[in-house]
Amino acid sequence: MVQRLTYRRRLSYNTASNKTRVVKTPGGKLTYQYLKKRGSAVKCGDCGSALSGIPRLRPIQLSRLSRRQKTVNRAYGGSRCAKCVRDRIVRAFLIEEQKIVKQITSTKK
Repeated sequence: MVQRLTYRRRLSYNTASNKTRVVKTPGGKLTYQYLKKRGSAVKCGDCGSALSGIPRLRPIQLSRLSRRQKTVNRAYGGSRCAKCVRDRIVRAFLIEEQKIVKQITSTKK
């Protein structure tokens, strides 16, 4: 016959914070092992895609990491993805070029 199991903590509802796994102890009994929540990926602020090079952790574990582990070595590293940073740089460059062209055309007239 199958062994019945009861929760080991006071929370008796099947909520997101009360997920369990059945494990067999060295004594041969089945017990519940509580699972931690999975961490979600850090997202790009512009396009919303997951940032590579940054671990997927819960907020508390992320706060315990050093700065080196939370960012990538680039402008906007750890906040924006490489594609969005490239787009920003190109956009800024083109705007500056447009200003120069406008200045040249106004001096010729």
